[in-house]
Amino acid sequence: MKTWDEVYAHAREKCNICRCCPTCNGLACRGETPGPGGKGSGSAFVRNVEMLSKVFITMDTITSNEEVDTHADFFGHQVSMPVYAAPISGIRQNYGADMDDLVYTEELVKGCIDAGTIAFTGDGMYDDMFKGPLEILKKQQGYGVPTIKPWAKEHMKWRMDLAAEVNALAIASDIDASGLTNLRKSVTPVGFKTVEDLKELKQMSHVPFILKGIMSVKGAMKALEAGVDGIIVSNHGGRVLDNCLSGIEVLEDIVKAVDGRMKVFVDGGIRSGNDVFKALAFGADGVLIGRSISHAVIGDGAQGVKIYLDKIQLELKEAMAMAGCKRIEEINKEHITVKW
Repeated sequence: MKTWDEVYAHAREKCNICRCCPTCNGLACRGETPGPGGKGSGSAFVRNVEMLSKVFITMDTITSNEEVDTHADFFGHQVSMPVYAAPISGIRQNYGADMDDLVYTEELVKGCIDAGTIAFTGDGMYDDMFKGPLEILKKQQGYGVPTIKPWAKEHMKWRMDLAAEVNALAIASDIDASGLTNLRKSVTPVGFKTVEDLKELKQMSHVPFILKGIMSVKGAMKALEAGVDGIIVSNHGGRVLDNCLSGIEVLEDIVKAVDGRMKVFVDGGIRSGNDVFKALAFGADGVLIGRSISHAVIGDGAQGVKIYLDKIQLELKEAMAMAGCKRIEEINKEHITVKW
């Protein structure tokens, strides 16, 4: 396949649960969990997309004619752009695609590497749901970020040790998964973590340690106190709490409070290079994309991922050019207007 439209059309044919709507905005799949939707009324997923649409890019075309460069840094590793694949599992259960999670992960990781960026890989209630993706990262010299659910300490420790053995670039924990009822009742139950718990986990990690699921300044300050290296501002795609704010709404306050002392990423509703630009303008160090990249894998494997990410990169370059930005670090709040 050559275009994103072709990849997405093929994903639509292969998904028996997800509708692959023209705009992936959570409206048609409200409350469908399992499934691709948001929890309860689905308002959190819908809000992720809606609030990004209320941010507008400011044009400034009186500028120099040098080429736009989207390259960025991920903890000392250069990437083609600050856009990463979010950790997702349960492809059959949530999308209705006849695809094993291990096959999904292999295609995801390869596609991201081909596009010059990095995949965050997933975890699940059974040990092999972490070990399998880790073996895939091992084949790629650890080029990826394994994500660990907030299990009991002993279950997190062996996972972190295995991640260190494969030389993973970083380790993440989606601590907001502590709110997933099915995991709280699973064979290896998840649980909430205190600052002291997180300090211990940080000490176990020999690579950058990232917390996913921070949605307030208070939460960011706790993460900072715990000594982690980065956070992901995220409401878990609207899947853990109904009636909550979107990541883009709380991002700026969190960035200001953190004040450069750790990296701040964001996810939730990002569908285009313009959306990436908006997040960077609020101060994010990068973004994660989940559902759309899943559609890319389902539609055409690694090639689909590269086609999608190439599209995102082109859109980001065009937004930067029209806003007068030549480098990622030049993007700031002056380049957007917010209407909320």
